[in-house]
Amino acid sequence: MSDFEIFKGKTLSSLFKDIHDNSVEKKDQIELLIKKLEPLIKNIGDATIVVPLIKEYLDVGVKNDEQLIKIATIVQRLVSSSARTGGTEHEMITEEEKQQLMSELEEVAFDVQDKIDEVSSRSEGESASG
Repeated sequence: MSDFEIFKGKTLSSLFKDIHDNSVEKKDQIELLIKKLEPLIKNIGDATIVVPLIKEYLDVGVKNDEQLIKIATIVQRLVSSSARTGGTEHEMITEEEKQQLMSELEEVAFDVQDKIDEVSSRSEGESASG
């Protein structure tokens, strides 16, 4: 089941690894971001600018993890469904529906990554100008 290919080059087990790695990496990035921004906060006005950036970065990270977990859950259900029915014509969803679902999941993953990149570049630009 863990070798089930979600889309080209991405298996269920590699998705689980990504979820774990993202969690660890996000923790490290947040700690680094806070350390970099901490010296920039001299007064309450600075804090009102910097803290929302940190919050937005955290929110995007959480949403990204939630999307990856949703993908993993859906794929696990697909694999379990196929295993229960023995891959016969009595499957709960058709192969075409599976492909459509995989395509939608891939699109969600790309959308989340775009949002992360946008927030990262915005926070880097604001910290560089500050």
